[in-house]
Amino acid sequence: MSALQDSLHTFGPQAGHILDLWRLTLLICTAVFTLVLLGFLYAIWRAPKAGPHTPPDLGAFEHSEPTLQRNVIAAVIVSAALLLVLVGASVWTDRVLAQMSLRDALHVQVTAHQWWWEIQYDDAQPARVFTTANELHVPVGRPVVLTLKSDDVIHSFWVPNLAGKKDLIPGRTAQMQFRADKAGVYRGQCAEFCGYQHAWMAFLVVADEPSRYEAWAAGQRQAPPPPADPVAARGMRIFLGSTCVMCHNIAGTDASARKAPDLSHLGSRQTLAAGALPNNAEKLAAWIAEPQKIKPGVNMPAHAFAPDDLHALVVYLESLK
Repeated sequence: MSALQDSLHTFGPQAGHILDLWRLTLLICTAVFTLVLLGFLYAIWRAPKAGPHTPPDLGAFEHSEPTLQRNVIAAVIVSAALLLVLVGASVWTDRVLAQMSLRDALHVQVTAHQWWWEIQYDDAQPARVFTTANELHVPVGRPVVLTLKSDDVIHSFWVPNLAGKKDLIPGRTAQMQFRADKAGVYRGQCAEFCGYQHAWMAFLVVADEPSRYEAWAAGQRQAPPPPADPVAARGMRIFLGSTCVMCHNIAGTDASARKAPDLSHLGSRQTLAAGALPNNAEKLAAWIAEPQKIKPGVNMPAHAFAPDDLHALVVYLESLK
């Protein structure tokens, strides 16, 4: 399923209000530009023709031009009125965005890293809290409250089909809310230049029907079972015996680091490396072996696994559904 990233096609009230403001702004600016252009062309058409030896017309310095003065005053008044309309529309839009009902909202913490997204689903019961990465699942029709943080530099969270942008500033906590009114997959992007791989700091928002979302969340709360397949079991041993455990977490195993994306359910995600690659065995093997070729500057080092070991490791990671 391809992800949609288009601010002109909205599937939530927040993005819809922003689109309405943009359309009003575009309409007014287009009308003003058209009138100015028409006035310019009219002035050229009405201007008296002159040759190289025609003396300059200094009549404007000798007597007033009441028609011109009235036109200029009228243009200033109209321009000021249109600017006030845009200011009023902007304030109204901002208030509407802040007044969306948050009853029974889903609370999620999003932490931006160079260059990936850590996503933690909060719950009143600590045992129900779980963490994933680069893929935000939400139930259709239910408001979502995001608590936004940055681990390093300034980032910006933007899902154009669902909401506006919100900056994530180190040392500060921001909040935004949105609601997805139609099931689908929507692409999000960091909208603030944050370093070499800024363009590959994407994420997906997957809007599911409530029952499907609850089934997904229940699965995310469970630790993946030990692999029954001997190749995957060997891959698990390779993972736990490698430097991977220094950065990654897999629930139910001894790997419990938090410096890189949580891999507990990696096999169920649609992309790798924050949207840089589709999630399949071939791309995962390439990413493990030489991540710097795919995403130069990323913190993940290269791993020189033997071909059979790399294959077993990929089989194991792809089995984490």
